[in-house]
Amino acid sequence: MFQRVPRALRRLTAAAALCGAFGTALTGCAGSGGEEDKAAPRAVRAPEPGLAFDYQIGGAYRPPAGVRAVSRDRTSKPAKGVYTICYVNAFQAQPDAGDWWQEHHPDLVLRDADGAPVVDRDWDELVLDISTRGKRERLARIVGEWIDGCAKDGFQAVEADNLDSHERSEGLLTAADNMAFGKLITARAHAAGLAIGQKNAAELAGRGRRIGFDFAVAEECGQYDECDVYADAYDDRVFDIEYRTDGFDAACQGWGDRVSVVLRDLDVVARGESGYRRRTC
Repeated sequence: MFQRVPRALRRLTAAAALCGAFGTALTGCAGSGGEEDKAAPRAVRAPEPGLAFDYQIGGAYRPPAGVRAVSRDRTSKPAKGVYTICYVNAFQAQPDAGDWWQEHHPDLVLRDADGAPVVDRDWDELVLDISTRGKRERLARIVGEWIDGCAKDGFQAVEADNLDSHERSEGLLTAADNMAFGKLITARAHAAGLAIGQKNAAELAGRGRRIGFDFAVAEECGQYDECDVYADAYDDRVFDIEYRTDGFDAACQGWGDRVSVVLRDLDVVARGESGYRRRTC
């Protein structure tokens, strides 16, 4: 299954929390500072169901007319006037970030019995080691800095990629490991005033909602007949990206009245670049 497009090395940015107001309020959240932080808590707001959506993690550009929600890489700025989701690769390492992880946090890279890094071969991404509580907490601090950076930049939500990393772990991780780490980063996002979306892993949607995820970003749920699972778990707060026309048609025909569906090119390039493709139901 297509899952994501490799992105550039993410910044490690520690910042105070900011939160936009768009959509339906779900829960309150604490300020990000210490005793001297007197700012009032900001409400976490999830996207409304059915928002016209664009997926721009491969390059930011002006949202097409009528679009009310956009997902962009965390190194980009949020789109003005629309609900903007910040893409963060939370469970795996971006391809060109592998050396950084190996140099600075080698023990947080999952390794097989021979000590070799476990790699998601489809996307050339190192799988991060969330097998113990101590490692999950350390990783949550690193990813948490990225999340805080999203809040500082003005995003309203976070898209936490690779909730299904255990499926590419050569049996070294479990779904329970992913859920435990997911719980840490959902708490961090809410503390920063951001909603947070589950990325893929349809079989974990119900559990994801229970541990704190607020919506879902699903790739090819029409192609794999999974849109209903996400829609039921998240009360139709689902953004679906399809890469093949038959999957797009299936998503529109079966679930276009419930979830937000967009057809994009596999590399999700910016409008105007070679290969750009975008359609909606």
